[in-house]
Amino acid sequence: MTRASLDKQPHEVAAMFDDVAAKYDLTNDVLSLGQARLWRKAVARAVDARPGEKVLDLAAGTGTSSLPFTMAGAYVVPCDFSVGMLREGKKRNPWMPLTAGDATRLPFADGVFDAVTISFGLRNVQDTGAALREMLRVTRPGGRVVICEFSTPTWAPFRTVYSEYLMRALPPVARAVSSSPDAYVYLAESIRAWPRQPELAALLQEAGWSKVAWRNLTGGVVALHRGTKLSG
Repeated sequence: MTRASLDKQPHEVAAMFDDVAAKYDLTNDVLSLGQARLWRKAVARAVDARPGEKVLDLAAGTGTSSLPFTMAGAYVVPCDFSVGMLREGKKRNPWMPLTAGDATRLPFADGVFDAVTISFGLRNVQDTGAALREMLRVTRPGGRVVICEFSTPTWAPFRTVYSEYLMRALPPVARAVSSSPDAYVYLAESIRAWPRQPELAALLQEAGWSKVAWRNLTGGVVALHRGTKLSG
């Protein structure tokens, strides 16, 4: 595959992430100008995992995003549909219960997790609404969801500069540091096509989540969306 199209066929997207697994975390740090680590910390604070809680970390890739939750004492299930990513994660952290799964058909029972989170993966799912409903299904009443995703910068001049960076600067940088630069062309296009903050909030509400809110990071380059599953 030379280029993934935005219709997000699951096998194509999974294969794309298989190809970039080995250098994925390093490439993200470079392309985000070091912001990726700060975003992961913001997610950890928002999830606020507590000892004994069960946390589902979707689109977990190699499991890097799951580590802060384990350090907080929670039981974390890193889940991803890229077997290549999971294999790479198993090499690094063989003790992690890395699980293969599709976000639109999660292999878990109803109401088993205290928190579900997904970082930079929701826009790669074929059916956003189905994924949000599945997250709701596997969350216990009173549980929470935290979504960290690329979004739309709030300041118009910066928004223009950012868009130019995505489509012009990102591909050559990716060619220098990534094993599969075409994957990052797709990622840039998927970011530009992704719904804005209020639109994603509306999708969360439509899926059945309550108390939906969001917070912008890095001027809206990234947004943290949250929701709660009502009891009863």
